[in-house]
Amino acid sequence: MKIGRNQPCPCGSGKKYKRCHGAFSPAPHAFARSAAAELQSRIARETIRKAQQGFGKPIIATKFQGRQVVAVGKSLHWSKKWKTFPDFLFDYIKNRLGGDWGNAEIAKPLAERHPLMQWYEALCRYQAKVIKTPGTPTSFVLNGVVACYLSVAYALYLLEHNVELQERLIRRLKNVGNFQGAYYELLVASALIQAGFELSLEDETDPSIKHCEFSAISPLAKKKYWIEAKMRAVAGQLGRTEADGTTSSNPLSSMIKHLNGALAKPAADERMIFIDLNADMPSDVDNENRPSFVATATKRLEKYEQTELTQGQKAYVFITNANFHKDLEAPAQLAAFPFGLGIPDFNRVGAFRLSERYRQEKIHADALRAADGLAKLLKFPTTFDGSLSATTFHGELPPLTVGQTYNFEGADSDGRDIIGTVTDAVVVESEKAATIAVSTADGRSLLLKQQMSEVQLSDYRAHPDAYFGRVVRPPKGLKGPQDLFEFLMSSYSQLPREEIIARFGGRVPGAESMSHDELLAIYCEGMVSASNMFAMENGIVTNKPKEGTS
Repeated sequence: MKIGRNQPCPCGSGKKYKRCHGAFSPAPHAFARSAAAELQSRIARETIRKAQQGFGKPIIATKFQGRQVVAVGKSLHWSKKWKTFPDFLFDYIKNRLGGDWGNAEIAKPLAERHPLMQWYEALCRYQAKVIKTPGTPTSFVLNGVVACYLSVAYALYLLEHNVELQERLIRRLKNVGNFQGAYYELLVASALIQAGFELSLEDETDPSIKHCEFSAISPLAKKKYWIEAKMRAVAGQLGRTEADGTTSSNPLSSMIKHLNGALAKPAADERMIFIDLNADMPSDVDNENRPSFVATATKRLEKYEQTELTQGQKAYVFITNANFHKDLEAPAQLAAFPFGLGIPDFNRVGAFRLSERYRQEKIHADALRAADGLAKLLKFPTTFDGSLSATTFHGELPPLTVGQTYNFEGADSDGRDIIGTVTDAVVVESEKAATIAVSTADGRSLLLKQQMSEVQLSDYRAHPDAYFGRVVRPPKGLKGPQDLFEFLMSSYSQLPREEIIARFGGRVPGAESMSHDELLAIYCEGMVSASNMFAMENGIVTNKPKEGTS
């Protein structure tokens, strides 16, 4: 029922409706803008949360009666002392391994303790060194020991929260002889869960049946993959001795043995095989300065494919080097690269048309997603709710949200306040400031500057695509034809199929059998070829295999 502007307000205040609640009724277009801004803000917050927590189940946590409560699978955990999510993880792993076992290990001389408890000793020393004010969140370098201990704790949490934490796995983890195998399986499971795969654990209690460690169903294509994870055993590391570990310095000394073993196990579906080289690695490794074993491992896999691979067999092989256990005090690093064994159109060196490379990435999206999970293996959530560290731990104001209206105190040229709606925002890192575009009700458009602290800049660097409350393509330079192609694909993603064909002059050979994406890729490839920005021919780009280095 419509209420007249001059009628009494139904709230009972005695005022006219236009002077009471009617004064706060936004015009329809204003409401639509506000609702759209709120929806964008929610999407941005979820984008940030997924960047922190991965694509598995979100962290379920709340504050209750002064306690931080965390739900893990079917169990509840709580404490008054947890300020950060790693605080919770450090207690969680103790609970899952058992206090009696941990105390029994601590009673042994350090050199005789289980590797996990040697890491725990080193972690306690490191925390005592870097934490100056107990109880206050402290930022510090993710070194080897933090990566080792926290990666195990986080993987156990992810398994219990997303799949199942089997007692058999805990027993294997606590057994020195089985520790290395269980440890690497945990790393692989953690990467896949964070990448959004749905894991199913296998029953390994029946020794009469050979099978892979577990299976994984991809989040988009819903394809099932059988997973095998093996790490080169080196004497003197991760509980291995000369009786069950190699003394060879060759990083590839066990690669083919592990590959043969993985392929010998029956698998009804496609395979993903993870093999860790457990090798030394220079401290300055990055995507441009690759470790030497990348080239040698690639050549050996290519030779295996040509001369040893059984006809019809294929697998996505992921070669990793999670060597942060080798130097507990140095910054942690991990290298990984995928190889399509028997899959010649996946991640190979060569010259490919941009549209062909785009097609390959679509076909092999599951493998690329798994590779991204490995690349993010050393990133751990710090907050329980996906919020930004600057706001949660340092008391900084949250970032301005595009589409929201604010009172900018003293921002006008005469020192008066400005009430305006944020229409855009960009960070200028060299100036440690954000430039804010604001529009006011009287039609003015202004640019305001807001200084940023180091922790705010750190949050922005971690989430440049969603920092200001809407998901955008983060600004970056177009350094080559691939960058331009991706920019055009994003910019023209909503271009209708009929319009694409019309821009080709109304006729595209084979268009009837092409999807919208395929047509768009050919169109954008043509625009790149025609561009004077880059010298190229027929949309061809030299492919560099994908590799993740953390």
